[in-house]
Amino acid sequence: MPLDVEDGARALQLVTSRYDQREWRKKIEKILSLPPSGFEDAAQRNIFIYFKHQLQAYKSRRADPPSWIVGGYATKEVVDRARHRPTDINPDMTEADVSFLGVDPGADVDEVWWEDMLVKWFETPGEEFEETDEESDADSESESDEKSETASDEQAEDSESPPGSD
Repeated sequence: MPLDVEDGARALQLVTSRYDQREWRKKIEKILSLPPSGFEDAAQRNIFIYFKHQLQAYKSRRADPPSWIVGGYATKEVVDRARHRPTDINPDMTEADVSFLGVDPGADVDEVWWEDMLVKWFETPGEEFEETDEESDADSESESDEKSETASDEQAEDSESPPGSD
């Protein structure tokens, strides 16, 4: 289950307000390395993708994992540009959509909240797991039935032709 609107806003506030605090830099880099599907709200997903692309450090086309520019003037410039020119993110974006960026999310955003946020990012509802398990069981049963039918058909063909008639 992706982050709801409130948790998504807190995650983006964390990225845009605590980038100069050393204890949060690794966590912000971790957030930036996550897939954008973790946001339920489309506007927040667009903002996240914007930050993900703008803060990614240039690397040559080697097999190195991406790294992020977190902290300092470069990050401040990207956050300010997003706040003052929201159309850079998306042409339909307004200043009201990005007004929460750069504002500290509050004292309740701590290590425990961060751990819970990561769980929510990848968590899927239990009903989906049950349906996919039942479907995969049904699929595997039908495949095994088909394999046994083709195997018995091949054996029947082999027994009909006399040996040496090939």
